[in-house]
Amino acid sequence: MEAVRTMNETSDSFWRDRSVFVTGASGLLGSWLTKRLCEVGADVVCLVRDWVPQSELVRSQSLQQAKVVRGELDDFATLERALGEYEVDTVFNLAAQTIVLIANRNPFSTFETNIRGTWRLLEACRRSPTVKQIVSASSDKAYGEHAQLPYTEEYALQGTHPYDVSKSCADLIAHAYAVTYGLPIGITRCGNLYGGGDLNWNRIVPGTIRSIIRGKRPVIRSDGLFVRDYFYVEDAVCANILLAESLARNHGTSGEAFNFSNEQPMSVLEMTGLILKIMRSDLKPQILNETTGEIREQYLSAAKAHGMLGWSPRFTTEEGLKRTIKWYRNLFGEAK
Repeated sequence: MEAVRTMNETSDSFWRDRSVFVTGASGLLGSWLTKRLCEVGADVVCLVRDWVPQSELVRSQSLQQAKVVRGELDDFATLERALGEYEVDTVFNLAAQTIVLIANRNPFSTFETNIRGTWRLLEACRRSPTVKQIVSASSDKAYGEHAQLPYTEEYALQGTHPYDVSKSCADLIAHAYAVTYGLPIGITRCGNLYGGGDLNWNRIVPGTIRSIIRGKRPVIRSDGLFVRDYFYVEDAVCANILLAESLARNHGTSGEAFNFSNEQPMSVLEMTGLILKIMRSDLKPQILNETTGEIREQYLSAAKAHGMLGWSPRFTTEEGLKRTIKWYRNLFGEAK
């Protein structure tokens, strides 16, 4: 099975030599997206705040193939300079503070990056004469909590807790720029991303894999019964690329938001159990039951993406986990 959607000849031609600006390039999704864009010949410009040697961006040597702009998402002068000097055509806005626990503990930094950073980037795009399409990463958390599942794109954005609120706001800001100024913006709302290169160890997938590799019991912060989508990063790369292409071809996607999910929700305990099974470990998870300020059950319908974009995931959860586990074994020097 292929890592991302097999691009046909037209798609290869579309990306070849195209100037693409990726924010959050050293993050999980940003690393894999940058890698794929470099593979198809795009002229990639990365906004990088911190040097992260363990990231897929560095380990895959994609960083050596891209132009690098050092700076923060809320630095308007840097954003405007990058878009102008590199004559950027396509923008992927992936930079965000993505950890719910950190947002609850320190909402200021989350609001600064996720909200202020969004409108500053979009304002820079609005002033740029070269930018032709923008993909803005939102999240399933932008919906807040709704009683009826799965969530569809028609549901209100009603985040309550700091991280959810930051994503609701950023999502609405992106929509406002599309509607008010005619900016060609597509919005992605994905479930919980996982894959090689996620270095946030308090997340269930990388944290569990690292614990097993080190012979320690995996730690579950909640009671293990919280239910989420778990969405493999290389499927998310395909979704972002496909949406950008759709925007460029005027397929009626400007101003639209799309859910992306494999539509197989799992509890934290189920996900942990599957990882233990794949890694052939008999360790038992340690359940702390300490989680507060998080939604109990949340998962998405991807029917709109199937219908309007012709998108579908390429990996099952088990296939995605096997590739992810292999990445972390290599990171930690395991031969298995």
